[in-house]
Amino acid sequence: MSLWAATAGHAAPLVEPMLHIKPVSGGSGRIALTLDACGGQTDTRILSALVENRLPATIFVTAIWLKRNAAALQIMRAHPDLFELENHGGRHVPAVDTPQRVYGIRSAGSPEAVLAEVESGAAALAGNGQATPKWFRGATAKYSPSAIAMIRKLGFKIAAFSINGDGGSLLGAKETARRIAAAKDGDVIIAHINQPNHAAGEGVEQGVLMLKGKGFTFVRLDEANDVGNDGTTD
Repeated sequence: MSLWAATAGHAAPLVEPMLHIKPVSGGSGRIALTLDACGGQTDTRILSALVENRLPATIFVTAIWLKRNAAALQIMRAHPDLFELENHGGRHVPAVDTPQRVYGIRSAGSPEAVLAEVESGAAALAGNGQATPKWFRGATAKYSPSAIAMIRKLGFKIAAFSINGDGGSLLGAKETARRIAAAKDGDVIIAHINQPNHAAGEGVEQGVLMLKGKGFTFVRLDEANDVGNDGTTD
């Protein structure tokens, strides 16, 4: 039996933390839109809608995405008032320090590999002239508790969410739009901006525009007071 298989059988339960931003009195409410750029390309439907409608978002980028999307990165950098770029890791592997699979993806598998994933993602952002990231979101958004502790010791908050907007970019446009449009004051939405050929991207665009129409204020994570569980932000 391989070390991977043997260790996976004794792996600690994983956690999928939640994150909210603190609501404010008055107005229609605030939400934080967070978009993962895991790899692949850029969904210009979403990016264009955010720019044209002046809707801020926090974008979690991997080193893989940064290498392939110079044009999209240039647009984001041209609008620093809208886009906050944060750390989604170097190779887009789950921040789990024991060998196992999460949604079919092999985890980092060791404490050293978790640290490498986090630090290489931060280095990729720095190498592209970005500010030092303050937030980290691991692939699959599931973590081993010990990995959470390690990441926090590196100085990063861990970005969870309260609404899964697009089901990993696998939902249809109608369901994605419905989920996002149902957001309430204080919600943190996760969706994806790296799958331009998926129907979910159309739903992300529709959903955020519906929220705008309801009068919601969009804020980036660096602009909001946050409340996360499982030791992710405290």
